[in-house]
Amino acid sequence: MVLEQNFEYDLVSTDKLLQKYLDEEIEAMTKDGTGYRGKLLGTAGGLIIQEKDGSTIIVSRDQVKEIRFPSLPEGLITRPTLMWLLRAQKAGRQDVEVAYITGGIGWHADYVLSLSPDDTHADLDGWVTVNNGAGMTFKQARLKLVAGELHKAKKRPMPRVVYEKTVAAAAPHVKERPLFEYHLYEVQRPVDIKNNQTKQIEFVTSKGITVEKRFVLDSRRSFWSYAGDTQKAKVQVQIRFKNKKEIGLGIPLPAGKVRLYKEDVDGSKQLIGEDRIDHTPKDEEIVLTAGNAFDIVGQRKKTNEKVLGKRARQETREIEVRNHKDKPVTVHVLERLNSWGEWEIVSETVGHKKINASTIEYVLSIKPNGKSSVAYTVIYRW
Repeated sequence: MVLEQNFEYDLVSTDKLLQKYLDEEIEAMTKDGTGYRGKLLGTAGGLIIQEKDGSTIIVSRDQVKEIRFPSLPEGLITRPTLMWLLRAQKAGRQDVEVAYITGGIGWHADYVLSLSPDDTHADLDGWVTVNNGAGMTFKQARLKLVAGELHKAKKRPMPRVVYEKTVAAAAPHVKERPLFEYHLYEVQRPVDIKNNQTKQIEFVTSKGITVEKRFVLDSRRSFWSYAGDTQKAKVQVQIRFKNKKEIGLGIPLPAGKVRLYKEDVDGSKQLIGEDRIDHTPKDEEIVLTAGNAFDIVGQRKKTNEKVLGKRARQETREIEVRNHKDKPVTVHVLERLNSWGEWEIVSETVGHKKINASTIEYVLSIKPNGKSSVAYTVIYRW
């Protein structure tokens, strides 16, 4: 039984040794070889030493070459130490199991998605990346990684690492299972995690995933400059796929960075973008933004606006998308409407799809080196 536990961190140092030896006898030698022995009265401005004949001398600290103490005072230790006061049925060595939370060690997920030449399929590799800055090395660790939004007092929720020492080897893969309302990924073999080391372990791989490349013009994210009532726009390039078992996935994917690559004509892989995913359950869709399309641009402008009484307003907007590619493209135009009141589309040149309470979508098919546009009129009431 543990009666008390104390964390001792009063580490040994020159100043603490001197403080402990106030009113005690010490020996000091200066750089010129002069020796002093007597009671230490103080340390402010130098060593104040009262010698045996009663005389007192002040020795400058910068002139001191060596100080000798009879012994190490009680309570000073060389490293932070956890001390237990135990009650045991018998004396002798005992085996104990200790579980504790340590700082300086954490993990995150990293993914690599490699697109096929026609952008319709991809290979996905996922890695867990463990960063150990805890100040110690973990030998033959049984590594368990917990993914989810853990609540911790006074700190941001962080992925958690559970360390257990073991000597039994197992199959070299990572096994996932539920844990409370989170998901746990257990490495099925012992691993050494050195201090100040970053270690990566593959935990998921899937080949030939069916993906969709989608061009998106989003009124909340794509438009970046104004010229009067006209906004210039960049078209986002998205890669979308479902986290389904049928494509070799279908497991909860922890949050992390995804790097997107595509094979060049010489076979080398080129980075085409980066994005992050949140914790993603099975069967959910993953949407990655690779970047902005170079050859597809757009603009959005307000062509009319008027007030309809005290609680209504009418706006007309036009969105144009220009395709400078030598092949046709389809662009999904997302319009974000004001959500603080009611809205109604009263006229439009292309039919819309309602995505949610404040978002509608227009799908424009654009010929090679051509352009397409949509105009709509909305009435807001509050």
